Amino acid sequence: MPRCEVCGREGAEIHHIIHKCEGGMDLEINYKYLCGRHHRGRYSPHKNNNIDISYKLELQNKLENLFAKEYYSLGSIQAILDINRNKGKKIVQGLKIYKEGYKSEDIIYKLMGQKHYSEYNLFESEEFIALGAI
Repeated sequence: MPRCEVCGREGAEIHHIIHKCEGGMDLEINYKYLCGRHHRGRYSPHKNNNIDISYKLELQNKLENLFAKEYYSLGSIQAILDINRNKGKKIVQGLKIYKEGYKSEDIIYKLMGQKHYSEYNLFESEEFIALGAI
């Protein structure tokens, strides 16, 4: 039984870091195992935008480390993410293929729900919350 990645409690639920409505996929790398409190509670990615963005930044950094070269073949993408051919094809669908393969930045952008996150997003989120409290 999976444990919460925050507190270690058993019976963790799967949280999609890039939510399905944001273009996230059912991939192990897009999962964070969280207990009910850390998944849906007050200090959860569904209630706290800073937590949500920090998980997204963590995933983006992980993907940048995994896809460190400039180009990858479909087979390489499948091997790196430990996925089957159908999921691999879904990832590269719509991506431009070069003679060297698919660009890592395009792969990461697609896996991140067609968005790039930065530390600025955390600041922007805090500012939004602060303004909302006035």
